[in-house]
Amino acid sequence: MTISTASNKQQLRREMRQLLSGGPQQLGHGCEAARRWLAARPELRTVALYAAMPEEVDLLALVAWDRSRRWVFPRICGDDLVFHEVREVATDLVPGACCIREPMVALPQVGARDIEVFLCPGLAFDSRGGRLGRGRGFYDRVLAGARPDVIKLGVCHPGQRVADTFAQPHDVTMDEVLS
Repeated sequence: MTISTASNKQQLRREMRQLLSGGPQQLGHGCEAARRWLAARPELRTVALYAAMPEEVDLLALVAWDRSRRWVFPRICGDDLVFHEVREVATDLVPGACCIREPMVALPQVGARDIEVFLCPGLAFDSRGGRLGRGRGFYDRVLAGARPDVIKLGVCHPGQRVADTFAQPHDVTMDEVLS
């Protein structure tokens, strides 16, 4: 009997959630890896970050590290992500959907096609750039509508790298994975 790709993804999601439920098994320096990657590319001006859930790599320090860039964060709006510019993490991010900090609605909105690089969280990543998200498709939808030359970076702890994320046709592949 052949197990479907969707079933494999669901099983991997369960395994990764269990692995991460007590906190990351192998803490890495994902924020430092992202900082080095961005420092080598000063021409990239508009960067999408995320406010980390407890088990994700926290990238908030990047905002204070380089004030010259335009940092944008997602806010859940129905089935979509909308992005807003954030200048001050402490005051611009508020509790939002799914218990994740999101930018205040009043902050300037930035279209996905104006973003040059997306730093994306995920439950797991594979060596081909496959990303296993939480299952609601927010990042796959927004990245599918991003500009053709957008750079997609997965950000994770070393223990979140797996052999296969069981990609499906709608899944958007990362250009690189930082951990």
